[in-house]
Amino acid sequence: MTLLQRVRASALLFLAVGVSVAVSCTQTTGRAQPEAIESSRAGASTGAPAPADVARENDALAQASGPKAHAQAAPTELYDVVKVVDGDTIHVQRNGKVEKLRLLSVDTEEQLSVGTSQANSTKPATVFGEECAIWARAFFAGLASDGKAPRVGLAFPHGEEKRDVYGRLLCDVILPDGTNYNLMLVEKGKSPYFDKYGWSETDHEAYVSAQKSAQAQKIGIWDPRTNMPTTPGVPAAKRPYDKLVPWWDARAVAVDAFRKASARKDATVCDVEDAEALARAVKSGERLRCFGEVGRVEDQSDGAVLVHFRATERDKALVVRVPKEVLAQKWSFDLRASAHEFHQNYVWLEARITSGPGASFRATFEGPNDWKLAGPEPH
Repeated sequence: MTLLQRVRASALLFLAVGVSVAVSCTQTTGRAQPEAIESSRAGASTGAPAPADVARENDALAQASGPKAHAQAAPTELYDVVKVVDGDTIHVQRNGKVEKLRLLSVDTEEQLSVGTSQANSTKPATVFGEECAIWARAFFAGLASDGKAPRVGLAFPHGEEKRDVYGRLLCDVILPDGTNYNLMLVEKGKSPYFDKYGWSETDHEAYVSAQKSAQAQKIGIWDPRTNMPTTPGVPAAKRPYDKLVPWWDARAVAVDAFRKASARKDATVCDVEDAEALARAVKSGERLRCFGEVGRVEDQSDGAVLVHFRATERDKALVVRVPKEVLAQKWSFDLRASAHEFHQNYVWLEARITSGPGASFRATFEGPNDWKLAGPEPH
């Protein structure tokens, strides 16, 4: 049986039982709220076809292994998949240890779980998120053969391995036949093109095309019926992509501008998430153009604020104090709003970097004119 046939067989088994599989599995694992299960039983359209639509979904799965998903040659190194957490979080055995992967350019919806709070309106747990996780587990199970674990390759932008704030390895997952699994998620409507932290450095145009195609076909998350119950009064949660996508795109424009400035080898440009670069800046004492994401703005008792920049290593973060009298001056943007969702969060700060408490960093600047938004506000 070929790779594609194995995947088709697993997907067929999953899709043929539809939502009932999600209910059965979630009851077994202790996941899924009773209301969500009722939502599925009541006819919530969640992206998983009814049995009559299995063939059509199977055809879509076959198309996912077409030219667009084949972003590169088959990987030369393969690693055992030891756990599939959800659609975009996978664990592999690599170099003698288990590595948690965070897939680049994708962000599937959250799974349901008992007691899950829906307070996070930008990423609520959804029925579709649960089904996507179950689909992903079935998909990778279909890659296994001869009783062995499924195997995948990993790809890193420019060959550089990086991690997120949780220590997860940031990468693309490449299937044994060369299919880019990340890109396939977008093609199938399982995930949006997630450019919140910048455009894909290797396949931006392919992701844009894949998302447009999925939107035009109204599949997966782009189907208006997804996560919508047909029974009045049954709770439902939908992710607000109409607000999220413009926000992410605006942030991506800012990141792209920074990448271009960095590519010019401009010694005055500094990434505030690069602790080594900040340490060098402390030694040089030079005034630099610092690029970073405002994580939060903290009020102080004397009327000043502390601007906390996002950092990969939180104990090495840059924190900048803005005095009360400086806050009262004219600014080109709303500093407090820059820490909130649906606003541009990336800024440029011209300043001198100094040492802070512990391993953290501080900065000195002259006034509001040293602060600028790094990209447009979302529209």
